[in-house]
Amino acid sequence: MFETLSLLALQQYWWIIISILASALVFLMFVQGGQTLLYTLGKTEDDRSLIVNTLGHKWELTFTTLVTFGGAFFASFPLFYSTSFGGAYWVWMAILFAFIIQAVSYEYRKKPSNVFGKRTFETMLFINGALGTILIGTAVGTFFNGSLFSVEKGNISVIYDSAISRWETPFHGLEAVLNWHNVALGLSVFFLARVLGILYIVNSVKSPTIFERALKQMWYNGVPFLVFFLSFIGGLLIKDGFAVNPETGIVSMEPYKYLHNFIEMPVVAIIFLAGVVLVLTGMIRFMFLRNNKGIWFAGAGTMLTVFALFLVAGFNNTAYYPSTFNIQNSLTITNSSSSHYTLTAMSYVSLFVPVVIAYIYWVWKSLNKKQMAIEDLNEENTHVY
Repeated sequence: MFETLSLLALQQYWWIIISILASALVFLMFVQGGQTLLYTLGKTEDDRSLIVNTLGHKWELTFTTLVTFGGAFFASFPLFYSTSFGGAYWVWMAILFAFIIQAVSYEYRKKPSNVFGKRTFETMLFINGALGTILIGTAVGTFFNGSLFSVEKGNISVIYDSAISRWETPFHGLEAVLNWHNVALGLSVFFLARVLGILYIVNSVKSPTIFERALKQMWYNGVPFLVFFLSFIGGLLIKDGFAVNPETGIVSMEPYKYLHNFIEMPVVAIIFLAGVVLVLTGMIRFMFLRNNKGIWFAGAGTMLTVFALFLVAGFNNTAYYPSTFNIQNSLTITNSSSSHYTLTAMSYVSLFVPVVIAYIYWVWKSLNKKQMAIEDLNEENTHVY
């Protein structure tokens, strides 16, 4: 089946897979967002235990999706993997550190031999929630604003120095925080994760006091999210973009490139707008109707919005990882992908994705049959984080 597809069709197929994984990852960051609200929503030890345990049932899903996202990128677009993960390593090391301390915190917070105290590990959960979301969002911002790297494929034949990609700044990715547009996206992801965290917690925890605090926190986090998100989108629509000539592969700057992508790909524009409306619907239903089902609207909207943004970054002859050091070294889905054979073999593996999604849905439903109450944490045979 996949053997009959052209290389370009396979490249586009795998960019869609990458976009789906990215959208799922951002949605699942409600775990990180909820962790940053631990002391804001949880004023008592019982409240904090409820929040930690309802989030603890889902933290592995976020971590697994992040690893799957990185693995899929490595297999389908290895030049991006070697350029970004190998060059901007300070950013990725910081993200990795944030997720390592998350895993440690959930497992050791309630251990009898915990000599550091619960607050130490709860602080680590906050660091994971803040650092992980902001850095991932800022890193994705470079998909639209570019990074200082160079690529020379001819180096692979050089015995003494076969590195294909080089990072042309000693900060190795940390310089991304100097671009306001990158930071706007990073802060958008941070506050979105907190919004999703609020909606998930009120849906999964049975506590009137947490519910009332969550209503107030939705205003404190929903408004900044909208400000930073609209700033990012506004800047995106008016900025010059990195256009690729499909015949020659030459990259050039095109005014309003990302606006043109939305216009020239109307289906993507509709998906984006539908996603934004769903996120707002989830927030409004909770804020004004006190409905605790908003996570489903906002979660679906988050996935659609992120999916559309990734398509805008990589489709319609656009460089998805631009080089501001040498624009002709920018990465596109055509010049950074694996071979036809590799993409074909991987495409058959991708057919198992619906099975994985079904498994995640089954696990989710099994763990969230009813809202969690403090009494549930005292039951025997219950794993408590």
